[in-house]
Amino acid sequence: MTVAGLGMTVLSLISSVVMAETVTITGAGATFPQPIYSKWASKYQKLSGVNLNYQGEGSGFGIAQIEKKLVDFGASDAPLKEPELKKFGLVQFPMIIGGVVPIVNIKDVKPGQMKLTGKILADIYLGTITKWNDPAIKEINKNLNLPDQAITVVHRSDGSGTTWLFTNYLDKVSATWHEKVGTNKSVSWPAGIGGKGNPGVANYVKQTPGSIGYVEYSYALPNKLIYTEMKNIAGKFVSPTIKSFQSAAAGADWKKVPGYYVVLTEQEGKDTWPITGASFILLHKEQPSVEHAKAMLKFFDWCYKHGAQDAQKNDYVPIPKKVFEMVEETWKKEITANGTPVWP
Repeated sequence: MTVAGLGMTVLSLISSVVMAETVTITGAGATFPQPIYSKWASKYQKLSGVNLNYQGEGSGFGIAQIEKKLVDFGASDAPLKEPELKKFGLVQFPMIIGGVVPIVNIKDVKPGQMKLTGKILADIYLGTITKWNDPAIKEINKNLNLPDQAITVVHRSDGSGTTWLFTNYLDKVSATWHEKVGTNKSVSWPAGIGGKGNPGVANYVKQTPGSIGYVEYSYALPNKLIYTEMKNIAGKFVSPTIKSFQSAAAGADWKKVPGYYVVLTEQEGKDTWPITGASFILLHKEQPSVEHAKAMLKFFDWCYKHGAQDAQKNDYVPIPKKVFEMVEETWKKEITANGTPVWP
């Protein structure tokens, strides 16, 4: 064999080894955490060589994909209750915490200037408040010159955990909403137009004068959208901030509920943002491969232990150490491959 031929053989062998060692983790689901998952994945790939292929198509999509075993993990902002977890053999755990915020497009209104209450927000989405100069809105926004302009309501068109959090909040603050609409990832909207994903809603609102929508806070900031203040259960008008999301999460008791099923909307506290929620990961308890499952859990472990700074920079609240330590104990007990424990 020639030297050139030998060199090509060596390169081919090296290439084969590299390809054999390359791991790709597939996930699908919520757009709520997609910005931070993308950030974490990029950093982790450079450190480990592990690739993450994540489809942010909405929580409903993610749940369907993991239940059908079409991806390695699903992601949902709407936590599953114990019967559904058991039915599909799933483990569920929180990965990140953030806030859902109303956003508006009204001339001369800047971020944080407009105030809304839960009842007003529900009435807008019910279609009973239809103009921005409605007396109920003017009463709490006397410093704003609100126009005699029709309100264009924008909501999600896909099955969405962001919608689940938003409607869960409206369900708690409005008896009429509870009676007519309720809480779900998809609902029969009384009014408005639909956009796909948080980006779709953000774009609709940005392009439509007189509109209102709801998105995860991390979509509002980079898109320079006009978020509102909200009146919380303590009667205080608060802005969406890391502090107000942390306040909502402070009293959460993750230990006592199966599948870490914790809902953070309308929590107590004078500094609390009322539409706060966690985003969850869904995995099958029985994994097809020890090595692949371990690679996936190592990624989540790295995110918990080394991703907090990036999470905060992107306006999320990291999962507290005492909580992710509980989660990793759950991995030890419940995740196996061919009967063999996967973690640690």
